[in-house]
Amino acid sequence: MNSTVTQLPSWASASPLMERYYLTEWGLPVTDETGVFERVSLEVFQCGLSWSTILARREAFREVFHSFEVDRVAAMGESDVERLMGDRRIIRNRRKIEATIGNARAALALREEGKDLAELLWGYVPETTYAPRTHEEIPSRDETSTQMSKELKARGFSFVGPTTCFALMEAIGIVDTHLVTSPRRGSSGVFDSDGCRVRAVAR
Repeated sequence: MNSTVTQLPSWASASPLMERYYLTEWGLPVTDETGVFERVSLEVFQCGLSWSTILARREAFREVFHSFEVDRVAAMGESDVERLMGDRRIIRNRRKIEATIGNARAALALREEGKDLAELLWGYVPETTYAPRTHEEIPSRDETSTQMSKELKARGFSFVGPTTCFALMEAIGIVDTHLVTSPRRGSSGVFDSDGCRVRAVAR
C-alpha cells in the first residue's frame, strides 16, 4: 500500500474527492490574491460544517462568486445576496454570504495600503513549523493564527477566528503539519523535512 495513503489524516480519508484534494492541493503554497481569497472564503463557509460539504460545492461557489475575483465579489450587493440565498447548490447562510462580500471589500482596502491579501497572510510564515509524529499532536490553533485573526478582524474581515486561520495556514502552506514520517513532509518547498524554513515564497 502507498505509504502516503496510509498516513492520511482522518478528514482526508472521507472520500476520493477529499483524498485527491489532500494529495494534490492541501499544504502546497497558494500565493496569489485570487487563490488566497478563494481559500479564505471557503474556510468562512466551512465554519461549523465539514470540509467535505464545502469541497463538494466548490465549483458552484466559484461560479456564484465570480471565480473569487476580489473586485467582482466586492461589487456584489443586496440583490446578489438574495439571489445566492435561493441557490441550492451552495451553503445558503446569509451571514456567510455577506461576510464573503465584506471580506472582498476589506481585501480591496488592503490594496490602498500597497499590499494584497496574499502578501498580508504570507507575512505570518514562521521560521520553523511543527514536527508532529501523530495527528493528535497537531494543534487546531496557535499564537500565530491568533495574531492573524486579530489583524484580519481589525482590517474588517469576519468569520476569521484563530481556528479558521490555522486551518487556512495549513491549507495554503504557511505552516507544514504533515507528520515527520509522511512522504509529503516538506512537499511545499517552504520548509525542509526538519521543519525549518528554507526559502521565501515567490509571488
